[in-house]
Amino acid sequence: MHYQSLVTALSLGSAALALHGQFPINIAEEIGARPLDITNSNPGHLNSISSNSEQWRFDECPPENATGNLIFDTVHSLLQHWPNTRYRNGHNIVPGVIPIGTLLYHGTNGSRIIPSGPEWTAMNPEHSIYFSRGNGSGWHLTLAATRPLKVLYFDGSSAAKLSEGTMDVQDIIAWGEPRPERSFDEGDRINALCAWGKEFGIDGFVSEVMLCDFTAGVEVVSFVHIALPRDDRSFPLSTSVDPNTCQSSTCGLWHNRYPGDSRIVLDLTGLISLYDTALAPSLISARAGFGRLDHRVFGISSDDISRVMRKLIKVVTRPHPVGSGIDWKTLLHVIVDRYADRLELTRYLLNVTLSDPQELLERAKLVQFQLRVMLTPYLLHSTAIPNTGTLGIYLSQWASPIFSLCVTTHTSQITNLKPLMTSSELLLLKAVEDTTREICRITIKMWAVGVMSGFDTLFPIELNGELDVTQIMNDWRQDIGKLMSWLDWSVWIKCRPACGPEEMCYLSTWPINAPRPERPLLSPRNSQNLTNFPETQYVADRVTQPKYPTMPAEDWGLPQPRCIRRLQPYGF
Repeated sequence: MHYQSLVTALSLGSAALALHGQFPINIAEEIGARPLDITNSNPGHLNSISSNSEQWRFDECPPENATGNLIFDTVHSLLQHWPNTRYRNGHNIVPGVIPIGTLLYHGTNGSRIIPSGPEWTAMNPEHSIYFSRGNGSGWHLTLAATRPLKVLYFDGSSAAKLSEGTMDVQDIIAWGEPRPERSFDEGDRINALCAWGKEFGIDGFVSEVMLCDFTAGVEVVSFVHIALPRDDRSFPLSTSVDPNTCQSSTCGLWHNRYPGDSRIVLDLTGLISLYDTALAPSLISARAGFGRLDHRVFGISSDDISRVMRKLIKVVTRPHPVGSGIDWKTLLHVIVDRYADRLELTRYLLNVTLSDPQELLERAKLVQFQLRVMLTPYLLHSTAIPNTGTLGIYLSQWASPIFSLCVTTHTSQITNLKPLMTSSELLLLKAVEDTTREICRITIKMWAVGVMSGFDTLFPIELNGELDVTQIMNDWRQDIGKLMSWLDWSVWIKCRPACGPEEMCYLSTWPINAPRPERPLLSPRNSQNLTNFPETQYVADRVTQPKYPTMPAEDWGLPQPRCIRRLQPYGF
């Protein structure tokens, strides 16, 4: 049977296929006739998931402009270096705190003077020490938080001084609109952010940690004169960068993956996402036709900016605690943790070319087994696959309870807390539901096709005709590829083969691999919208006299993982 005929059966039903002679499968009536034990389950929930199969259609794809998957992935990626290096243009603003006792670091190659106004600090000394270099020594300041520091966190590579979109969200707060031509105007930006935040008691902003006041909420642990290599920033541009010096682009590697940098505690009940289509509908058309790497906030309407700012002010002035109490960070990770490796293994098993029909059949059965392993918690004991002679029984009815249970398991109970949820939490709930729905839709559809093809030993059936196993495998491969592309989880982006002990896995990043144009980079979409584009007003000196050693990357447009040496001689 052709794969698409089986998929159609999930939506149209067995009667339609039987009438057309396209359903050569006999099924013993005893199969699936076992009673369902609901002693320790929620009967109301099970009744509700099986009562309306129409809402669990296997042919219902996510809308083209859906962003639930993007909200899910960006929130799961917060405070993690790897995914925010891969997709450098942030879309989230999240309130948070830096706990008491947390150390912050500031380096300078000037003199022993504590900054009198807003300045940058780092979470790691290796990062800040980089800015102490230049004359064989430098001054290094270590601070400790004496109270919880109130901060706003920007995701993406929000410390990267690029005109491509990394600072769009910050610019909205600082200047009321994205200003890509001022990507290097860091002094004015931090001053404007801190001036805005002062009214709301905000101590700093997290890309690096932009600390607004070095005398409020922090105390000096040490301010020492340290010995350093002489002018280490002046080596030739053709030389690779020592990753162990942990400058701004590489020290984040220590926090590549979940849970990210746990020294910053974010409050997701106050999440503001620019992927929220109700909050920023003008960005729907701005994203249309562009890949995710080109998504940015530039192009947002003034009405949407006003809406974002009203919500932000509401978030930073609200009383605490608020919300449902749900641990959203953990919930999202549980879902990624549950499916990421299994989907990756399924894709691996399908990525094979076999000419021997028996070997191909055995591989198909192996894929089916992995799908069943993934879906075991949702395979109801009462599952009954109707035979061809049972007219009026829709195949979608036997699979839809499994589909529904798979989708709702992680959220069926917490939906009772909706009255307590903030608007941010309702957005997160919808993102979880959208993401799990598509995972379950595709994997259960694939599994059901495998069952009807006779691949599943737990649901044995008797076939009366030939199967096109090659076509089934090809379509499975297409399904899993589309699903993983839609999810786009950065846990799947890794060096293959894995790096050796003298290497580390690396993505092209700012400032090491960023292009150095004579004026800010703008996509064609955005450049046509700019008026009075500045020639070199803000960036000329920085661009023509690079502060950082660089090695422009060929894969800057879509960074790809590669192993680089972490011991001398360094090299990409």
